[in-house]
Amino acid sequence: MEITTIIVAVAAFLIGGVVSFLVAQNMQKKKASSIIVEAEKEADNIKKDKILQAKEKFLELKAEHEKVINKREQKLNELQNRVKDREAKNNQRFEENKRKDRELNNLSKDLERKIEINERKTEDLEKMHRRQVEQLEVISGLTPEEAKNQLLEALKDEAKTEAASFIQDTMEEAKITAGNEARKVVIQSIQRVATEQAVENSVSVFNIENDDVKGRIIGREGRNIRALEAATGVEIIVDDTPEAIILSCFDPVRREIARLALHKLVTDGRIHPARIEEVVAKTTKQIDEEIFEVGKRTAIDLGIHGLHPELVKTVGRMKYRSSYGQNLLQHSREVANLCGIMAAELGLNAKIAKRAGLLHDIGKVPSEESELPHAILGMKWAEKYGEKPDVCNAIGAHHDEIEMTNLISPIVQVCDGISGARPGARRQIAESYIQRLKDLENLAISQNGVSKAYAIQAGRELRVMVDCDKVSDAEAAKISFDISQKIQNEMTYPGQVKITVIRETRAVNVAR
Repeated sequence: MEITTIIVAVAAFLIGGVVSFLVAQNMQKKKASSIIVEAEKEADNIKKDKILQAKEKFLELKAEHEKVINKREQKLNELQNRVKDREAKNNQRFEENKRKDRELNNLSKDLERKIEINERKTEDLEKMHRRQVEQLEVISGLTPEEAKNQLLEALKDEAKTEAASFIQDTMEEAKITAGNEARKVVIQSIQRVATEQAVENSVSVFNIENDDVKGRIIGREGRNIRALEAATGVEIIVDDTPEAIILSCFDPVRREIARLALHKLVTDGRIHPARIEEVVAKTTKQIDEEIFEVGKRTAIDLGIHGLHPELVKTVGRMKYRSSYGQNLLQHSREVANLCGIMAAELGLNAKIAKRAGLLHDIGKVPSEESELPHAILGMKWAEKYGEKPDVCNAIGAHHDEIEMTNLISPIVQVCDGISGARPGARRQIAESYIQRLKDLENLAISQNGVSKAYAIQAGRELRVMVDCDKVSDAEAAKISFDISQKIQNEMTYPGQVKITVIRETRAVNVAR
């Protein structure tokens, strides 16, 4: 019984295991089949997506390809239209040329016919002339040579008589009218030129918005104003005059540099010694450029071309120079106009006369001092920079330093006298005053170790800057004394002259 129970239990266990195994195997088969179905579905979806993407990409490429083809077709159409236009134009030109060829052929045929007619008429005239000469020979009983000689002798005697009478009458009339005509030419030349007279002064007024600016210009302990005076050589007068600062200097170029530099400094607002030196240097360069522009503009206004650049600069510098109180550029322009008018009245070359008139006083604006008279110095400059001999001679001879060799030279001399002889045109006092200031500066610069010298206070003070590397403090005092002794012994001046020698040491380093 127990054995039977055990066998039944074992059999039941085995049957249960087999059934469980079969059930599990069946479930795995179902699961695998479901996974395969899902994978196939997913594969179909992916395939459809890829097909759609491929179609979209194909459509995009097709659209781009169509655009490229359309552009090419458009360009081809444009090129075809251009070619058609050119063909049409060429056809028109060809037809026009054919028409002109026909017209030229017709004209050439007409000319040939006219030439033949003229040749026949010329032959007929020659035959008629020969017959008339033969008839005259028969009537007069003279050969052609004999008749010609008799006629020439009669004409010679008659011409001599008439010429002698005409020359005598002309000489008498010229003697009577020469003086009147010469005076008329001079008066007409003067009347046709009207130039304003400018009186030079030695001060300029710099206007400011308010008096607070004066303190900034003076600076702490006066360092700004001292730096400005040292850089420009102009005396800066800051007094009680409301909203104004006075710039005093005999040299107009220095005054203009100081005025423009002050304007830039006040406008910028940064006023200190280093900035002052920088602005003065830039302003000096600006004035040099302006001088060249003034010279070029003057030459253009007068119709003078081909001047050497150095001569153009010299003409521009005349704007800042005066001769006996008369502005030198204005005087030279007036002389040039007078010379041009007078030369035209006398039938001479007006352009050369104008050129000589403009350049006649270039020797008065030398960059360096020279012992030569200004006329000779100007002539040498003109020769150096390629001016014609007539112009050079007119420049050198306008004060009779050399002999005049052409008719332009006396015209320049006369016109120079006319311009300077106007009432109030020149002032001897101003010229001598300015010359005295220049002599003061030159005397100081001639000392060893002196780098700059400026005459200020209307010549009552001479401010001298020395090189600190070459001159010691003791030597600076000696230079001041030597200059004062030279001024006493060599110059004539009113009152007294104060000599201030400035020796300044600077230590400059750069932080990098």
